[in-house]
Formats: sequence, C-alpha cells, structure tokens
Amino acid sequence: MVCQPLEVPEWKWEHITMNFITKLPRTAKRHDTMWVIVDRLTKSAHFLPIREMYMPERLSELLVKEIVTRHGVPISIVSDQDTRFTSRFWKQFHETMGTRLNISTASADASLPIEELLQHRKDNNGRFAKKNYC
Repeated sequence: MVCQPLEVPEWKWEHITMNFITKLPRTAKRHDTMWVIVDRLTKSAHFLPIREMYMPERLSELLVKEIVTRHGVPISIVSDQDTRFTSRFWKQFHETMGTRLNISTASADASLPIEELLQHRKDNNGRFAKKNYC
C-alpha cells in the first residue's frame, strides 16, 4: 500500500503508474478498455487497447512486449486496487521481474499521473500552437 510519498524518479521508465480506462465503445478488434501506463519522470505514456476481460497473464505478456522490451524493467509500479493487479499471479510476476508493486490506497492516487499527463499534453499543444500559428 502507498502510505508515504513516492520516491522521485531519477531516470525515465524506472518508475511507472498503470490504470485502466474502462467501458469505452468497442473497437473492430473488440477492445473496450484502454490500459494507460505512464512514466512518472517524463509523463510520457503508452495507451494500450485491451479487452476488459483480459486476465493478469495476458496483461503481463503485454507489459513485457510493450514496455519492458522498449524501456527496460521498471523499479516500481504504482497501480490501483484492481483485482488484476492484486492477484497471486501478478504478485509472483513482480517477484520474478524484481519490480516493486505499490498499490495505491485510493483510486484518485493512481489517476493523478494521468490527469498530470493530459494537462502536460494540453500545455504543450497550446505552446506549439502559439509559437507556430500566432
């Protein structure tokens, strides 16, 4: 459980947060959920379309394929109390990877980096538009 302030990341993709955006309209590939994985240092993110019913085993495969192969194994991961992240399999996966899993005590804690990311993107878009079109 996250009961104290999180450590400040020293390098990109060493400390990440994960959360789901659920109940989205179904795509042609039947994806209905977005798995948002955010680097806590740079606020860059991966938005992975998934199906809400994906089991922890499938999520771990995606994490390795989409994040670990591109950025390396993270030191810590913060997520909410979603049962996919609190399962015995997921805990064993983190032990094997050597990753520390921090479960946030409130869903707002896990969504904060997403809100920060969206605000950061909005600010960057505004600066770009002002610089290039005004």
